[in-house]
Amino acid sequence: MRILVGISGGIAAYKAITLVRRLREAGCEVRVVLTEAAAQFVTPLSLQAVSGAPVRASLFDAEAEAGMDHIALARWADQVIIAPASADVLARMAQGMANDLLTTLILATTAPVTIAPAMNRQMWAHPAVQANLATLTARGVRVIGPASGSQACGEVGAGRMVEPEILAAQLLAPNPSVNWRGKRVVITAGGTQEPIDPVRFIANRSSGKMGFALAAAAQAAGATVTLICGPNALATPAGVARVNVQTALDMHAAMMDIAQIDVFIGAAAVADYRVAEPAVQKIKKTAAADTLTLTLVKNPDIIHSVAQRSPKPFVVGFAAETEQLRHYASQKRMAKGMDLICANQVGENLGFDQPDNAITAIWAGGEQVFERSDKAVLATQLVELMNKIIEQG
Repeated sequence: MRILVGISGGIAAYKAITLVRRLREAGCEVRVVLTEAAAQFVTPLSLQAVSGAPVRASLFDAEAEAGMDHIALARWADQVIIAPASADVLARMAQGMANDLLTTLILATTAPVTIAPAMNRQMWAHPAVQANLATLTARGVRVIGPASGSQACGEVGAGRMVEPEILAAQLLAPNPSVNWRGKRVVITAGGTQEPIDPVRFIANRSSGKMGFALAAAAQAAGATVTLICGPNALATPAGVARVNVQTALDMHAAMMDIAQIDVFIGAAAVADYRVAEPAVQKIKKTAAADTLTLTLVKNPDIIHSVAQRSPKPFVVGFAAETEQLRHYASQKRMAKGMDLICANQVGENLGFDQPDNAITAIWAGGEQVFERSDKAVLATQLVELMNKIIEQG
């Protein structure tokens, strides 16, 4: 595979060196294009050393392809990725500008284009940036990330470039054969928080990463995606509508407010129980009481509620188990009316808070084991499996 890596200005540009190396290790031919700003963060010589090919930066290069380097590169590439993709390059792409080599070849190529945004969290959240992203995704540009975490400016939040290993895995994964245009997909993600008093709550261990990866994969397949998520700091996948909730009751209500659902994916770790009567004021610890008794009541079963709808959507759920994985997952699928259940073993650095996972998918007609891999790759594979089961009826 021939991959063109475009690098725009930003501190994350140094990660592009690792991306190029990973792609080369996978057997890809790689060419690199730098913007003027990118050259302030990473040198052409470094990228030439890891790519094994000359690095391009100038739109007008008399020695490159008879001065028509942008056309030659555009025709050469099987895929194009811009990593990092700064707010500036996103704006210029959205406007169809061609004022440097990178933006010019984007207009001239027919290859799939992927962007990996990287910028300050406030810049990422700005309406102008989000509008540019919406424009690009509507044109078929694939967006990976950004991730959340510490940023070079000292702030914390969404805007970090996705790690090079994940980008390489996404680029090299088989192209999805799923066309979900016109389908309405609703996904729950993350854990819920059930209040005990104004400062304490009961929660489940869930990062939300699998649900967010599924939202990105469904959106990439063309679906209209609504992501209902419990408290977390993950960046919303581009083109996905996000509804923030706190409790299981909130999540259930948000789901019930959505009239049309074609595919429902319950990836959230919803609390099974909530405190019957949360305290209005903070519960104080006293010297006289060594124990505290809480009365818990059962929360509504969100997946079961969706499965009772008419017409019934295609319903997918998850089962995190510590033992007897297939047995408990199969029981749960049938009891709740799921069409497909994705079971994963938790514990021993599996499942929660991990960037990767291993899943056993079980449905009425069969079973498929997905070996441990990045959750973004798993999400694409699961969407393809869902589509296959739906098509088979």
